[in-house]
Amino acid sequence: MVGHRTDNGTVSTDNPQRRVPAADIIDVFVYVVVLNLAVQFVPAVLSETFTLSLLTAVLLKAVLEVVVALKGRVKHLFKAAVRPVGKVASGLLLWLLLVGSKFAVLELVALVFGDQVSLGGFWAVTGLIFALLLSRAGVRWLLREPNPDPLGDY
Repeated sequence: MVGHRTDNGTVSTDNPQRRVPAADIIDVFVYVVVLNLAVQFVPAVLSETFTLSLLTAVLLKAVLEVVVALKGRVKHLFKAAVRPVGKVASGLLLWLLLVGSKFAVLELVALVFGDQVSLGGFWAVTGLIFALLLSRAGVRWLLREPNPDPLGDY
């Protein structure tokens, strides 16, 4: 167990100076596994080295966090809209964000890694992103804190 001594002499494993949350590190590990499975089983997805797949996973983590945050803001706009034109506009904005983000991922990977990494085309990257998000949710569900017994000590 790695930890540090607190003022009262107990050992704490919480690190108040942690720069990256543990969930983000786990997400990147999950993304590396999913990305390398895609490299192995989807001919259009290529990564020349493991290091490049790790860096691609970090890039995907950053991009997907931005997209998920933007999607939340647009969904809030959709819920807050009271007129039909506002609902339609925010719905179109959400659709544009979801579709456009796939092209943004493809272009960003091409810009950063060139020909050394390829995530395929629109449908391959859409499937990959779906698999990444589904895998992330599954691993987070497996690693969640257990809920206390709702019945208490009865």
